Amino acid sequence: MNLNDLRKKIDGLDSQIIELLNKRARLSIDISKIKLSSGKNSYSPDREKEVLKKVARVNKGPLKQTAVEAIYREIMSGSLALAKRPIKVAYLGPEATFTQLAALKRFGSQVEYIDCASIKEEFNEVEKGQADYAVVPIENTTEGVINYTLDMLIDSDLRICSEITLPISHNLLAKSSRDKIQKIYSKREVFPQCRNWLIKHFPCVELIEVSSTSQAAKLAAKIKNSACIASSLAGKLYNLETVAANIEDSTFNITRFLVIGKCDARPTGNDKTSILFSVKDRVGALHDMLVPFKKYKINLTKIESRPSKRKAWEYYFFIDLIGHRDDVKVRSALGELEKKCNFLKILGSFPYAEK
Repeated sequence: MNLNDLRKKIDGLDSQIIELLNKRARLSIDISKIKLSSGKNSYSPDREKEVLKKVARVNKGPLKQTAVEAIYREIMSGSLALAKRPIKVAYLGPEATFTQLAALKRFGSQVEYIDCASIKEEFNEVEKGQADYAVVPIENTTEGVINYTLDMLIDSDLRICSEITLPISHNLLAKSSRDKIQKIYSKREVFPQCRNWLIKHFPCVELIEVSSTSQAAKLAAKIKNSACIASSLAGKLYNLETVAANIEDSTFNITRFLVIGKCDARPTGNDKTSILFSVKDRVGALHDMLVPFKKYKINLTKIESRPSKRKAWEYYFFIDLIGHRDDVKVRSALGELEKKCNFLKILGSFPYAEK
């Protein structure tokens, strides 16, 4: 078979693919109408995970699974955009931040995005109904938790309905030549992630903290003899050259993000639940709080503490556990925990992100 024959076959397959995609889209529109009439959201994290698991099972190659998943995320994003009330997603801006990259990874390029100046503004946008969801950073494998996000979760009535893990690759970007760089801009959390590299290559350069990596890129594009540490997407947006790529000290540099909305996701069988609680001020109180989880053999994946800011030496504890709040064992453990603590809040149950 010659080249033209092979191309004709591809053309024929493309026509079939487009026809099937539009058939799928029409069915998605019908589903969104049913959801709208029953007061349900167009986006369903549990259904999304189910679809991706099914296509993974039927994919026999040669396309890699990562490629198939990326294709299907855009297909689902296109379907969400066709809903009678397309969803809006808030992210920590400006454009080209890692939070936007995480949002694109989860929701694709076809939904409407709202860039926000702060995590607080993201929460406010969802609470006011200006956005359906917000994507917020929660922790980094190198630098730990984002305390401000934890603090927002204490008082907000919004729920965690999904999570996203994003490998973070930092790049030194500039319009200046390497030997002329006198200042480097980036977000506060970024500099420690590149500490060893910066000490080795730019020990005497001034490091200046700004609100986001995108803001850093914007400044580096304007200010002479300056550079920034940011994503490759920010470099393209602000026409910056890559002076050095992948300058993070750890090769295992991953940031976890949460999708915040007004309701939980349904159980998928591979779920995580986040809770927060406060304990009574007595010896062994925290130990007693953890006993129900051991009793029902529930795995805890994270525990963090934060001062309540309401009373001296009073703390809230944040816990991530494996299982959905509707699972019998989880429900029983949380019931026993509630009897022992001063305050218990379920922040949400959601499909856990694959590593």
